[in-house]
Amino acid sequence: MAASAERKNPEDLQKLEAELDPEMRFRPLLPAAGWLVGGALFVLSCFHYYTAGFGLLPETTHRGIHIAFVLGLIFLVFSWSKKANLAPPRRGLLRPLGIGLHDWAMSILAILSSLYVPWVFHDLQFRVGNPLLIDWLMGTIMIVVLLEATRRSVGWPLPIIAVILLVYALWGQSFPGVFIHPGNTWKSAVNHLYLTSQGIFGIALGVVATYVFHYVLFGVLATRIGLGKFFIDLAMAMTGRFAGGPAKVSIFGSGLFGMISGSSIANTVTVGSLTIPAMIRLGYPRHFAGAVESTAATGGQITPPIMGAAAFLMVEYINTPYQTIIIAATVPAFMHFFGVFCQVHFEAKKLGMRGMSRADLPVAREVIKRDWPTAMPLFVLLTVLFSGFTPYLAAFWGITACMVVGLTGRNPVIAVGMFLALAAEVWLGVLTEWEGLLPLIGACIAVSGWSVWRDIDGHKRLIDVVDAFVVGAKYAISVGAAAATVGIIVGVVTLTGVGFKLSDIVTTIAGHMAAFYGGYLPEFLFDCAALTLFFTLVMTAIVCILLGCGVPTTANYLIMVTIAQPALAKLGVAPIVSHFFVFYYGVLADITPPVALAAYAGASMAGADPFKTGNTAFRLGLAKALVPFVFVYSPALLIVTKGFTWAAFIETAAGCLVGIVMLAVALTGYGLARLPNWERLMLGIASVLVISPNRTATLIGLALSIPTILRQVMAWRSKQAASAAAR
Repeated sequence: MAASAERKNPEDLQKLEAELDPEMRFRPLLPAAGWLVGGALFVLSCFHYYTAGFGLLPETTHRGIHIAFVLGLIFLVFSWSKKANLAPPRRGLLRPLGIGLHDWAMSILAILSSLYVPWVFHDLQFRVGNPLLIDWLMGTIMIVVLLEATRRSVGWPLPIIAVILLVYALWGQSFPGVFIHPGNTWKSAVNHLYLTSQGIFGIALGVVATYVFHYVLFGVLATRIGLGKFFIDLAMAMTGRFAGGPAKVSIFGSGLFGMISGSSIANTVTVGSLTIPAMIRLGYPRHFAGAVESTAATGGQITPPIMGAAAFLMVEYINTPYQTIIIAATVPAFMHFFGVFCQVHFEAKKLGMRGMSRADLPVAREVIKRDWPTAMPLFVLLTVLFSGFTPYLAAFWGITACMVVGLTGRNPVIAVGMFLALAAEVWLGVLTEWEGLLPLIGACIAVSGWSVWRDIDGHKRLIDVVDAFVVGAKYAISVGAAAATVGIIVGVVTLTGVGFKLSDIVTTIAGHMAAFYGGYLPEFLFDCAALTLFFTLVMTAIVCILLGCGVPTTANYLIMVTIAQPALAKLGVAPIVSHFFVFYYGVLADITPPVALAAYAGASMAGADPFKTGNTAFRLGLAKALVPFVFVYSPALLIVTKGFTWAAFIETAAGCLVGIVMLAVALTGYGLARLPNWERLMLGIASVLVISPNRTATLIGLALSIPTILRQVMAWRSKQAASAAAR
């Protein structure tokens, strides 16, 4: 058990990540197959890098090329089962290059069926609604290979949901009650899912092909050049010396690292390799150490500027600039980390822990002096993004900056020079013009090539950049398959209208519950409309968490937006608010038992009981569970909503901060002194009322907390007096 808490070897960390995350379970390949697959992955990254900077292809063509690469590669990269993924490759007559003939056949069929729609696109207007035999045959092949590719790369739950909905689309006349519909033929279903933009080639696939892929690639490159290490070292230098130091390093490190990584598990494994062993050595229980890291790591998906893939989907679904999404996510993300920080701090005080010794910590000044050039690509990305350009153009320049910084050996003069040149082109308005684009690209190539040629380690840096392009594409292919499969789910919902039926059911049930419980609650706290919304939110949150137990966050978000979000919209919740609500609860599933993948990753690294770690992680992440309810009732917390006022924002944010501190004290059982159980219960109830954006509820909560606060102050003074007398 102790050994598992000391894992630091990169190979061990990659193996652990593959064990826990289905999207990382790549099969071992023979050298020849490795070169073939690596070349295809590199070409895929180059395709997206080029189109991001020099112009996207027509919509259907771009999506078709992307999904052709994705599905074709999945059958070469992922085996048909987890056990087969772990088996060593064997070459044979039926296994060319060590990959089975059935995998090659599926790969070829996937490529052909993916490229068929772009090939006949010019003729689609005459075929949609009346497909030819070849059209729906190719569509059938596409659906079959897509479901199998998703099963291999993501797991069973998402394909099962898609198959159930396909059955519903075909035999809707056999379903009971409000779910009944006339049904569809297979031909008409394939027509809708394959030949229109409402299905496989819909928004979800488009967002992955034009936004998500680029930011995954940027995150891999930024990590390779040392930006992740810079963030972690900086977090250690700033917070390691305080009480419970490694746990606070975990929070700040995961928050900073989450800015470039949208994966909870990758964040847990990378940052946790340093912080979890340090927490255990300091005296934290193993399950608590794993829980702290995994809870902090889930913040990566909600931390601007990169966040998770779902954030980019919001851009298309609610037609909002990505810059707005970033601003809206800032305060809720801070509340999440603040909540974890408070519980960690009070736990450290309760256990009498001290910080790490200064000898074991890096010096902030030295860290910044040594590694600050690695942060330049992030500044480049944000500069372009907040200058009004598209997210994929910002990613293009961020990736370019990563390559320049990496290939030049993190030369500070070159890093600053590139940033100033790009900022000048942004200011002059010629960044997207050929006369501005080509000179800057040419200068980047010239400087990077000169550095690689003159430096003895230059070729190693070049190989590392090429490898990052390969790894970035490898990490992104699972997201592409999941997004295309969600296209099937969305297509069935639009084909059958089941989304509106589910919304009616949810709001009706919530209304009945509000009418029943409303008689027991004072009306000045909750009227019938507020209670109806509350119960709708509770049911939506529960479904998000349950669905997130087996479905990736991105797919979870897309399904809930299609099925559950209309219920919130029906009750008057603004689109950006309702989308953020389902997004946050989808992320929360990563630390919610029974399938809490990020918590299980932390437990494996800490050598702790997974279920106990998951329960503790959920407790640590309770602020994340409460804050979405707050910004639904008080959208001012998201800053960018209609009718925003600073007065409403300050009042709501202050209530959240105070309530989160009170909740942390109640959950840990320690503030200025230990709390008896009855005080913990009272303070817990008071904290929820204080966090509530209802002013009356907040004042009642504060009043309830006064006796506990006074007793805490008295206990602290007695303790101080006893310590002074002992001296």
